[in-house]
Amino acid sequence: MESSSASIAANSLYYWNYFNLILLCPILAISFALFFILLGWFLAWKLVLVHVPLIQEIFGMRKKPVNPKPPLRRRFSRFYKGINATNSASD
Repeated sequence: MESSSASIAANSLYYWNYFNLILLCPILAISFALFFILLGWFLAWKLVLVHVPLIQEIFGMRKKPVNPKPPLRRRFSRFYKGINATNSASD
């Protein structure tokens, strides 16, 4: 009686090893490789490919509109324009 239960346990372990070898290991290996491929693609997309004009044109992504800069936008430009105005007035 005990030998039959031991043989059933051995058979189930035998089938589990085949299931593990034939199905589970390849599925886990493929999913592991796909995970890293997709992770690499996602990082490349977010960091590099979004900024490539050809990719933007293919996928219909718009660039941000460029607003023209005003001629007097900072303190330095106002300062130097004031200096130039006083120099030209004194000449």
